[in-house]
Amino acid sequence: MGAYNSAFEQALESNKRWASETAKSDSKFFPASAQGQSPAILWIGCSDSRVPETTVLGLKPGDVFTHRNIANIVSPTDLSLLSVVEFSVAHLKVKHIVVCGHSKCGGVAGCLANGKLGGSLDIWLQPLRALREKHGAELKGMEVDGQKAFMSAANVRQGVEVMKRIPTVIDAMKERGLQVHGLVYDLASGKLEDVDCDEKDDVAALREAAFERK
Repeated sequence: MGAYNSAFEQALESNKRWASETAKSDSKFFPASAQGQSPAILWIGCSDSRVPETTVLGLKPGDVFTHRNIANIVSPTDLSLLSVVEFSVAHLKVKHIVVCGHSKCGGVAGCLANGKLGGSLDIWLQPLRALREKHGAELKGMEVDGQKAFMSAANVRQGVEVMKRIPTVIDAMKERGLQVHGLVYDLASGKLEDVDCDEKDDVAALREAAFERK
């Protein structure tokens, strides 16, 4: 138990140092933070400990509203995610939504291996498994690393597509120019790479028309 306690205690001590150093460098930071938040970005990312959104973006607490889950899956039936989207878009008025995957994702690797992960993980990752089956022909001729990179990007694209079909997001895109982006974080370089998620004009028109108020 010593190692476990040590890691936790170190985290608490690190917090004390951070709070003290932050207060010294910017005496207004914590008082301002306590007054409320106005983040410009909603980040939908993976729970992986190596991809902390505020750190990789070089931003500060209060700059990014966040939802993270295993393999950054965007599901239209995930009430937790939908609640985050509703609050950040309709109430906080974020200007950008980012769906971000990353290299070396365990969820992606697990789906490609097609093995049983156990418990709720197999249920949660079903959308990713379905995506793998959808792109089976394309994946067949790739090396393992290529498959992982392809699936990480495809998962982000699918997440962006689902996001753009959420009525609250559609309204904000039309009424105030909300933008939805897809990114993949490269663990080896620390850099974010843009994922091409552009849609044709006719596809966008059909998507928007499906939710027009009568």
